[in-house]
Amino acid sequence: MQTVVLALMLLVSVGFMLKQSFLPWKWTLGMALVAALWVGFSWPLAIEQSKTQIADWLANPTLMADTAVLLTIEVALQMAFCVVEATYGGLTDLQKRKRLLLNMLRYFPSLLFFVVLFSLLVTLIFALPGVSFPLIAWSLAGAVLLLVPAFVWLLRWLLPETDLRLELLFLLNALMAALGIVATVNGRTAVEGFDSVSWDALAGLFGMTLAFALVGFALRKIIRRKHEKRI
Repeated sequence: MQTVVLALMLLVSVGFMLKQSFLPWKWTLGMALVAALWVGFSWPLAIEQSKTQIADWLANPTLMADTAVLLTIEVALQMAFCVVEATYGGLTDLQKRKRLLLNMLRYFPSLLFFVVLFSLLVTLIFALPGVSFPLIAWSLAGAVLLLVPAFVWLLRWLLPETDLRLELLFLLNALMAALGIVATVNGRTAVEGFDSVSWDALAGLFGMTLAFALVGFALRKIIRRKHEKRI
């Protein structure tokens, strides 16, 4: 489970940097400053954590399920941004509603990135015994303030094509969704296996699929004919 959590933390961090590469530099620097202040001022809460408590959290199926729900919500918002950006990002004469939706999704920050920073701060506090807690926190804050814009610039330099970065962000979020499912299961089976097959239910499923497919095909034909008549 720790490996899955570390992979999720890495993907969340890379996804945050990729998302910032679509935004103006003023916003990126502002987000870096907010993240640095969050790290610097959260050390009193970080020192209250313990290794055994964190291990208990990772082994708690209910807590991991709640975390997976939050991850799914954020992944859905980020993937929605990818779709909306690919559809309307290059247009200038958008309707007010569509422009508002695009800006809301575009400027929505990755809230899980702040959780990752807090976890990193706790890890550093455990790894550096005897060092002043504020010194560790503000040193990490300074590193965040410098590294976030640097990594965003590096991503823009390595991947200058906007479409390529957008596709990569979409794939990263899809992978995070899959890892979230793994974290939810947490060593358990989500569905109890069974040997018997309900042939009636299976036949009903195929029947419904075929019926909806025929309805969709008929509607497509009708819409196409109406469109041809207008032309």
